[in-house]
Amino acid sequence: MSYRIALVAHDSRKRELADWAAYNWEKLAPLDIICTGTTGRMVEATLREHLTDQQEQALHITLLKSGPLGGDQQLGALIVEGQIDCFVFFWDPMSAQPHDVDVKALLRIAVLYNIPTACNRATADFLITSALFSAAYERKLPDTSAYVNRTLPPA
Repeated sequence: MSYRIALVAHDSRKRELADWAAYNWEKLAPLDIICTGTTGRMVEATLREHLTDQQEQALHITLLKSGPLGGDQQLGALIVEGQIDCFVFFWDPMSAQPHDVDVKALLRIAVLYNIPTACNRATADFLITSALFSAAYERKLPDTSAYVNRTLPPA
């Protein structure tokens, strides 16, 4: 099984994420990279500038829909299904987004499912350079049985 990392960025942070990906291309190139649409196209173009032909052929980037068009929900579903191992989301805390509720839901799911998540370059640097990043790591999943098995009042 290949390691799967999700990369997402708000418009004002896309260049920063693409630059981060280029700086870390050696660690990212062998991974399965999953991105929301526009972010993924920018990251892919930036990474391809740094790869040899052989590395470029091995590059695997999956593009989801753009965030506001459902990409955030697609990514959330992948997290719930256990298909994401790590999440880097450069979001803009200074700008309201038309899909803020989707962003909040995505971050909530990442926290709930205990996905290592970085929301800025400093944290992403710490995450990708951690000894745990390249080692087998078994995430502890939350025990949601009390919530699932709760008794609901009659309607």
